[in-house]
Amino acid sequence: MPALATAEIVPPMTTTAMPPTSPFGAPGAVGWDINQQPVVVAWEVTRACQYRCTHCRADAHPHPDPNELTTDESLGLIDQLKAFAGSILVLTGGDPLQRRDLELLVARAADRGLRVALTPSATPRVTPERLSALKDAGLSQVALSLDSSTPAGHDTMRGLKGSFKRTLAIMATARELGYPLQVNTTITRHNVSQIDAMAEIVAGTGAVVWSVFFLVPTGRGQRANTLNAYQHEQALRRLARLWGNTPFRIKATAAPSFRRVMIQTGHPAGPAAGFANDGKGFMFISCVGDVCPSGFLPLVAGNVRETSPVDIYRAAPLFQSLRDPDQLTGRCGRCGFRTDCGGSRARAFAYTGDPLAEDPTCMYRPGAA
Repeated sequence: MPALATAEIVPPMTTTAMPPTSPFGAPGAVGWDINQQPVVVAWEVTRACQYRCTHCRADAHPHPDPNELTTDESLGLIDQLKAFAGSILVLTGGDPLQRRDLELLVARAADRGLRVALTPSATPRVTPERLSALKDAGLSQVALSLDSSTPAGHDTMRGLKGSFKRTLAIMATARELGYPLQVNTTITRHNVSQIDAMAEIVAGTGAVVWSVFFLVPTGRGQRANTLNAYQHEQALRRLARLWGNTPFRIKATAAPSFRRVMIQTGHPAGPAAGFANDGKGFMFISCVGDVCPSGFLPLVAGNVRETSPVDIYRAAPLFQSLRDPDQLTGRCGRCGFRTDCGGSRARAFAYTGDPLAEDPTCMYRPGAA
């Protein structure tokens, strides 16, 4: 897939969160109340991108949005986010490297105590020189997308021939420069059978985290390509079987049921308070300043040009409701795992129009024998 107050507010140390460390997802206890401070802020610094990905959340276009936050507005936004020092700020897009002021934004964010990550598109813009300059500016983490175990499969999803080869080359460069690497994979009906093969490729990249995204039908993502409940369950259980048997950590994104599966299969899942879900430990800011619970849940709770993003995260009714498991309805509302999991709020909204409805792509039945 981003009045500007600058007040500094230190979040109370009341709830132990498990935010990403090195990078994006490795366990490590940091004490803060996730009702007050998110684990991750994803900021779509631009929607411009040369790729034509079939599953693009942002429905990106070749040129920037004319209403995109300016450099001055962006720096002001970062100054506000200083209240979330310690959180990860993911600069995403579109293709964030299409912003000429990216190094300036990275430097400002690092100076304000944010842990800055980048998800670039695999284009010729990602040169060793640019990655080195961004590292000097304070960038600490890089993630790139790999969506198939075959070049043809990946290139088809990305809409650009040669993307697979270029992506692997950029990953190698990032590792040579000392970046901890995360590999992102979006799972659809077309590649769900490749989970084991993808794990082998990820191991070969030297990545420390594999973030497995489960498609949400929003943007260009089509419902016909989304896994059904049975397919979700089988894929999550396949990831659980891989857990602990790979040289990288596995992280499921837009798939909170993974925590339930991990618990059911006897794996440590960590404190529920540290698990990020839409609006709960996670916040998304669009390129024009709209604040949403996540990039996959496009409900706008406010805009940073009018309201502090800190206030939006902490006090907006939408965010507060998403953090309250008692407001969940249907099977999610009755589920004994509603605190540990909570269901995909983005997928509930995509299918029903209600972000608090039950997750239609979860096959678990509370109370079933």
